[in-house]
Amino acid sequence: MKPITKKRMKAFFIDLAISSAVTAGVEYVLRKKIKNEAFHAIVTPTVVLWSLEYAQLRKNGQTYGYKKMGLELENRDGSELNCNQLMKRMAYRDLWSTIDYVKGPKAFEEQEGKVLPHDRFAGTIVKEK
Repeated sequence: MKPITKKRMKAFFIDLAISSAVTAGVEYVLRKKIKNEAFHAIVTPTVVLWSLEYAQLRKNGQTYGYKKMGLELENRDGSELNCNQLMKRMAYRDLWSTIDYVKGPKAFEEQEGKVLPHDRFAGTIVKEK
């Protein structure tokens, strides 16, 4: 595994830990209003993770995990990241990346780990700062 891929994985786990803590608080409040367990198991964690990630990436191109690992998300053509691009990236990563990995794990090591399949789909690249 390439060094940047390892950093990306560690950054994602940091962001996931933060998201899990926030999700616990949100669930505590929502449990009184929403009784459906499937909602709390599937919808709440996804919405919290995507919301936190979107807000952080939109504001400065880094999540807390990326910042700690010295990474930054950029648009491939150098322009500012846009809303559609970030949503496409998150959705592709969470819905289709596993299938892509099973089909061809070599694609996850292209360009030294700077461009994973969800980055290629959204037109983004991760660089070390």
